[in-house]
Amino acid sequence: MKTQQPITSEQEHRVLEFRPRNPAHAPGRQGYPPKPSDRDRARPEPNDLSRYERARDEPDDFRHRMLANVAAIAFTVALMAIGIWLVVSIADMRKTQDCVLMGRRDCAHLYAPNM
Repeated sequence: MKTQQPITSEQEHRVLEFRPRNPAHAPGRQGYPPKPSDRDRARPEPNDLSRYERARDEPDDFRHRMLANVAAIAFTVALMAIGIWLVVSIADMRKTQDCVLMGRRDCAHLYAPNM
């Protein structure tokens, strides 16, 4: 029995050159970002976070922050409780539906009051 070997050609295995989308690179250094000059170092980063900083003169409102944290934790716990209740009720409905589809007659849960 003959074994089949894949046919390989030079066109199948070739390395593609990475070309960046923006032409901001220096002509002699293709593929690398340009070296920062002294003029570029003095300029601040365009996406720095200084606009979100508050002055040190303003005191932090710890009470407000703690109340916000407690509210976030309470919301998260409530969301988790609702999710767990939903999972349990869906599983219970699935069990009841499987029981009914098997043709059984004692699938319903009947709760008798205590006398």
